[in-house]
Order: sequence, then C-alpha cells, then structure tokens
Amino acid sequence: MLDMAVKAAVTLADPMRLGFLALGVAFGLILGVIPGLGGLVGLALLLPFTFNMDPFTALAFLMGLQAVVVTSDTIPAVLFGVPGTVGSAATILDGYPMAQKGEAGRAFGAAFTASVLGGLFGAFVLAMAIPVIRPIILQIGSPELLAICVLGLSLVAVLSGGSPLKGLAAAGLGILVATTGDDPNTSTLRWTFDTLYLFDGFPVVPIALGLFAIPEIADMAISRKSIAGDLHIGSRWSQWEGVKDVFRHKWLMLRCSLIGAGLGAVPGIGASVIDWIAYGHAARTEKGAEETFGKGDVRGVIASESSNNAKEGGALLPTIAFGVPGSASMALILGAFLIHGLIPGPEMLTKNLDITYTLVWSVAIANILGAGVCFFFANHLAKIAIVPIGILAPLVLGITFIGAFQGSNAWGDIVALLIFGIVGWVMKRMHWPRPPLILGFVLGGLVERYMFISINRYGFEWLWIFRDGNFAPWVVILFAITLYGVLGPVYRSRRKRKKEGQIRESSFAYQSQNLNPNMFFTLLVLALFITVIAVSSQWEFGAKLVPQVVSWFGIGFTGWLVISGLFITTRVRTALAEGGDMAGGSRETQLSSAGDAFKAEENETHFDIKADYGDLSSTEIYRRAGVYFAWLIFFFVSSLVIGLLPSMFVFLVGYLRFEGKESWKRTLSISVPMWIVSYGLFHKLLVVPWPQSVIGNLFPGLRSSIWFNLF
Repeated sequence: MLDMAVKAAVTLADPMRLGFLALGVAFGLILGVIPGLGGLVGLALLLPFTFNMDPFTALAFLMGLQAVVVTSDTIPAVLFGVPGTVGSAATILDGYPMAQKGEAGRAFGAAFTASVLGGLFGAFVLAMAIPVIRPIILQIGSPELLAICVLGLSLVAVLSGGSPLKGLAAAGLGILVATTGDDPNTSTLRWTFDTLYLFDGFPVVPIALGLFAIPEIADMAISRKSIAGDLHIGSRWSQWEGVKDVFRHKWLMLRCSLIGAGLGAVPGIGASVIDWIAYGHAARTEKGAEETFGKGDVRGVIASESSNNAKEGGALLPTIAFGVPGSASMALILGAFLIHGLIPGPEMLTKNLDITYTLVWSVAIANILGAGVCFFFANHLAKIAIVPIGILAPLVLGITFIGAFQGSNAWGDIVALLIFGIVGWVMKRMHWPRPPLILGFVLGGLVERYMFISINRYGFEWLWIFRDGNFAPWVVILFAITLYGVLGPVYRSRRKRKKEGQIRESSFAYQSQNLNPNMFFTLLVLALFITVIAVSSQWEFGAKLVPQVVSWFGIGFTGWLVISGLFITTRVRTALAEGGDMAGGSRETQLSSAGDAFKAEENETHFDIKADYGDLSSTEIYRRAGVYFAWLIFFFVSSLVIGLLPSMFVFLVGYLRFEGKESWKRTLSISVPMWIVSYGLFHKLLVVPWPQSVIGNLFPGLRSSIWFNLF
C-alpha cells in the first residue's frame, strides 16, 4: 500500500496533472461562492471535458473541484447569512453573527483553517480505512440508517437555542414539505395541488435560499445597515486570530472531522446533514455553548467547517469499495470511473490501488490549495461587510434568484424561493427557528425511505436488539443517545435548580396577553398538522405512514406550546440562605436564571416586531418590509415578461437607483459589469436553459441566436 501511495504521488506530481487539479480548485472556489450552485453543478459541467484525459488527470481535475466547494461557500455564509451550498448552512448560525460584530476576518480564519485540517483528516481516514471498510459498511441496514436520521433530527433541540419544542415542530414541517410529490412507494400524489412542478417535490436549493437568504437581506434592507455597520472588520492579519482559535480548540476540530469522515462514508447521509450533526455535537459538549452558540461563537464555525470538508474523504469510501455513491456528487465521480473503465470494488483496492490513492492525494492537495487561496483574499472579502445595503442587496438577490432557478430550471423554483422567503422572514420575527425546517426537509426523504423499508421488512422488530434472530443493538443504542440528548438538558437544569434551592411552581390561568401574532402563528402550525392527519388518513399505508407519524408528534409539540403559553403560569421561588424565607420575582427573570431547557416555551410567547430594528417604528418597519418584498415580486413578474437574465439587469438598475438612491453613473458602473459577468458565467459557461418569457413567445426569432436566446 505504501508503494502504491508513493507511486500515486509521483504520478500526480506531473505539472500537467497538477495544473488540471489547480484548475478544478479554481472552478470549485467560484461555484462555492455563488449561492445555489455547488459541486453537483460543477462536476456535471466538467465531466464531459474528461473524456480524452487519462484516469489520473481526470480524477484529479474532478476531485480538485469537489474538495473545495465547501471551503469557499463559507464566504457568503459568513458575510450575508446565505449558504453558498447546503454544506455551509450550519456555519451561518455563528459565522454571520461574527460578521455583524465586525469579526468576519476571524470567522474566515477559523473556517478556512478548520476546512483544510478537516479535509486532510478526511483524506487520511480514506487512506487508512480502505482495507477495513467493507465489513463495517455491511453492518449498516435501513433500521440503523433511520436511527441515524432520527438522531440528526433530535439535534434541533440544540439548534433551536432556547426553543426546543418550536425546533422539533419546525423539523416536522420540514419533513412534511419533503413528502410533497409522487410517493415512491404507492405513487400517491401528495400536496401537489394539481401542479406539475410539485409532482417531483421541492428541490432543496430554492427552499434553502428562501429560508436563509431572503430574510437576512430583508432585515438589512429594512434597517438599512451594512452587515457590520460601522464596526471594525479587522486588520489585514485578523484572520490569524481565527487560525489560533482552531488550534486552541483542536480536540473539537478533530472530533467534528471524525464525525464528518465517519458519516460521509454512510451512503445517503450527505453534506446537508453532516454539518448539523457536528454542530449539534459541539453545542452539547463544549463548555458554555448553551449561552454563546448561535450568537457568534467561533467554536460553532470550527465544528461545521471541519466536518463538511472531512466528509469528502469519507464519501469516497463506499464509492470506491462498492460502487455505492456516498453522496449525489459521488454519483458523478462514479460516472467518471465508468467513463475511464474503472470498476468500483475489489479492483480499486488491488489492481487500481494507485488510482485510488490518486484520489486521496487530490483531496489533500486541493484542500491545501483552496484554503491558501481563501486565506490570501479573506481580509479583502471581509471588507464586503461594510458595503451599503442599497448596493449589496440587489447584487446578492440577483444571484440568489438565478441560483434558486438551478433547483429544477422551472418557474416554480422562483415561486418557491419567494414563498419560503416570506415564511422564513415570518418565522424569524415570530422566534421560530429556521435551521430545523431545512434539516427536516433534507432528512425527510431518507426518513420515509428507511421507515417504510424497516417496517415492511421487520415489522416492529427493528426497534429491538434482536432482528431476524441476530444481535443488532445499534438501533437501540442510537435511540438511547437521542433520548438522552433531548431529555438530558431538562434533567440537568432541574438538578441545577434544586442545587440552588429554586422551586418551580405552576398554576392554571388564562393569559390573554399571550394571544398575539406569535401565538396565532403557533395555532396555524397546529392547524396544519391536524389538516395533514385528516387528509392523509384516506391514503394507502405507505403514503400516509410518515405524514401521520410526524403530524401526531407535531400536534403534541405545538399543542403544548399553545397550552403552556395561554393557560399555564410558571413561577420560580428561591430559598434564601438566611432564615429560609422564600423570595419570588418576575417570572421571565427567574425562568431565565433557572436555565430550564424548555424555558423558551414560556418566555418566547411575546411578540415584538421592532426587535433587531433599533428605533424604527412598527409602521415604518412594515412599510419597508412591504417595499422590499414588492421589489422581489417585481423581479419575478418582469422575469415572466422579458426573461430571467434580462430582468436581472432591470432589477439591478431599478433597485440601485430608486431604493439605494445611487447616482446614475454609479448605478450603471455596478449593474453593467455585474450583468456581463452573470451573462458569461450562466449563459455561456454553464449554459443555463432559461425559461420561456412573454417577449420570447411574441418574438420567437430571439431564441434562434446562441447569443441572445435569453427569452
């Protein structure tokens, strides 16, 4: 094996192969920065160009791109709160607040260092695990995969900060959204409303961009502040503080890298889940995380970024060993194998072991190159945070619309972006966490598949430690870990209150002050779960299994939110050291000091539209929000009329001139170069199949030219 590793290194050292590896890295970094694009799009684009290459060069080219997409996607996640790819969604939780506090450079330093070390760790795991991977993978069946998914969903109790029941309910909503379309088990059409676009379900890209990009840009547009306002971004070398943070928390980085590499090797888990699991692990294990995670804690950035890069090495394991892609991107890598006559399985571990180690070296070198490039430009990129929002908003929104269109290249993608953008903004105003919804959506298809197979194959025996007469303890162990993760904080908080002499008392009384927009939104979600139960009860068993199970749990979560918010009054008394007298206080202050794991269900029943908007009045906030969403609707309507890419130019000019109040000279000096770059990238390089517009239908001759077929 050592000889093959050395031979692969010598082969890859050829200048031409290194050049193609570097070119792949460059493409990957660019695609990672643009929201909505990612490794899947890049690999699909580059795959045809590898036909005439030798296997070593072709795989180095492709892996160079794939390995670094989740390195540069940190840039929009930190600066804009927009996930460059789904693999950086968890980075937003702490990276974006760091940018708002003027620590964008530090966040970049930590993210890029964690990325390169995590990527190298993943490559190391791939190199070491190749000989022993087969017996481990063969032990993982559908019940174990379902238990892993449930464990991932349980992390929402942590990801939701102080509102675990809202997080669990939001995750349930995400799973229900994932069930939209043609049920694969019974061919039942669910929640399609006779719309062809919904037959195949929602793509993840417009939902992710809608939930995160639209609301964050909305808040900046309403407050009319840049990301970091007037705060200090940092010196040229500020990212080195982030580098030191990674080494200060080296064990966290190693643990999360191991999580990324390990789960990456499990087919079907994917990048969109792994960073959440690693983030949840950090939030549960790091000291003081309960108070600081989600508010700009660099440890959250380290956890997410080290895991999502390490997963690339892990995802290659089942691809190489069994021909089972560890992720969607690995399916295209598998296609490259077949193009070049490489057969996954024993031959890749014996006859073609040198090619296998070429993949290992490619992942390692690509991570070093990618992180180096990002480090070089990190401080310059951080300065984007002080660009006025009147300039930044239309640029980000223009790319976001086109990025969302990459979901399935249909008008429905833009509609989904707008709908989930409004939902995301409302959820943020109502103190409902959004990450659990996207996590539930991503895991929804896997949960349904594994639950259906497990019940059909084993009945309810899959829940026990013996299955088909064999000892199979992993499901029980994983569920025990899940239960501990959910109930552990409750037990610890009660033990802490008892130790501090605090006594919690509850009484039943109607609280009319809590019947506000927040509560109405909770009631709406509860009604939605009840409606799902009623509608799905008429479906076949396979079609209604997951919607019914999820909705009953959702009714329990939201029902308790309604009951506790409207009818239960909670009071904490503290036994004083002298005289043993009991002292009461304000309910909110006492619950907060008690640190109860479920305190937010009582505390966050309030509603304040002015939160995060400074001194703006409620009327002005609603007015600015209306103007913002009106501009988005204008973008969509104009796209229907003149085409998506031409409408992008109109939107840029209109927003910059009339909303951003920029001069015509500055408006055009920004809009024209931005549109030219977008035209070259999306129309000429990526060859996006633009949707048909009204003007294109009226003048079909416009579509006959390869230069102007934008309509």
